Amino acid sequence: MGDCATVSDNKITCVGAVVHDHRGRLLLIRRGQEPGRGLWSLPGGRVEPGETDHQAIVREVAEETGLRVRPGRLVGRVERAAPSGAIFDIADYLCEVDGADEPIADTDADDARWVNAADYARLPVVPELTEILTEWGVLPAD
Repeated sequence: MGDCATVSDNKITCVGAVVHDHRGRLLLIRRGQEPGRGLWSLPGGRVEPGETDHQAIVREVAEETGLRVRPGRLVGRVERAAPSGAIFDIADYLCEVDGADEPIADTDADDARWVNAADYARLPVVPELTEILTEWGVLPAD
């Protein structure tokens, strides 16, 4: 649910990655930029011109966490207000890690980590993330 910038009809096309490891932990990043600086969220961001959603996810996850992922099915979509007055139109996809699974924060992420349910409950997350992940049935395991 990162920041994004491909605008059409006042909507900014974005993607997010819902990634669980073999223990059921969820991959989160701490945002280093606005909106949501200092809050935890799914890795993701803008879909650049000429990119597919899946290409954007692979790029964004690699940039923010250093991990390679294989995007899968669409889990859901959310719309969020952008600081510019536009709307972030975010498509969130289930992804699998492809290779090494130790995240290292980079680009606009201050931190990146796997979290279980107890870790998640202690983190300050972006508004409405918990409600959306609950609705989609993708919160981290205990």
